[in-house]
Amino acid sequence: MSYRTIVVHLGADPRRRERLELAAGLAASFDAHLVGLFALSELLVPFVLTGNAGPVIESEMRRREEIAAQAKGELEAVAARLGARAEWRLAEGSPLLAVRQSARYADLLVVGQRDRDAAPGESMPGYFVEELVLGAGRPVLVVPYAGRFPRVGTRVLVAWNASREAARAVSDALPLLKRATWVEVVAFEPERMGDHGAEPGADIALYLARHGVKVSAARQNAGIDVGSQILSRAADSGADLIVMGAYGHSRAREIVLGGATRTLLASMTVPVLMAH
Repeated sequence: MSYRTIVVHLGADPRRRERLELAAGLAASFDAHLVGLFALSELLVPFVLTGNAGPVIESEMRRREEIAAQAKGELEAVAARLGARAEWRLAEGSPLLAVRQSARYADLLVVGQRDRDAAPGESMPGYFVEELVLGAGRPVLVVPYAGRFPRVGTRVLVAWNASREAARAVSDALPLLKRATWVEVVAFEPERMGDHGAEPGADIALYLARHGVKVSAARQNAGIDVGSQILSRAADSGADLIVMGAYGHSRAREIVLGGATRTLLASMTVPVLMAH
């Protein structure tokens, strides 16, 4: 298994270039096709302006065209420099639907963590990332809104709870795990989370070893919430990638996430590959 098609979401946020560099680097290293999908939040006109919205809409459309042109230029320049085959796509309509649709025909989707302090016009709709993680049907690599990540997947922490979602994440991450120089599978709070078998983490570590992954297994009970344990363990071990299952579901305009999933999406410090 390898990644043959990688989709990266490009928007108006200042972190666009960082995740583009990361995605293009992965595409080049896997000889994969890179799709740069430009999608912004849908244009909404305040009710008080609907009677005279023409100039406002025209100004916003020009702004969006300029941002799209900048993003396209960045995609072409970064892909050429890193030796990646790249394709430009411009989303029409709902950005969530457009990104999700493109992800269905890819091996990996790269998106940016939501920055709640982003300026107006830069951020995506609330729950954009969460909806993609839960509904794309493909692994989603979420890049933090702060920090630089020149290397991803050299040292990998796998957060293991023996769930269907975790098994899916490990399988989806295999192309990266096989290349890593260090992989640690950690069963967090195994006595109360998941059906692990006699030795928590041992079976999934053996599975990975059979795929040629250099892996070790451990368990951890730290008396704090699992999401915080994962972040702390990643920092202590120098991990540059976290792999984990994403637990949650959508219902009637509300997304209900598991505690660890919610914590990682809000507070990640290194890229996180999630699968649902």
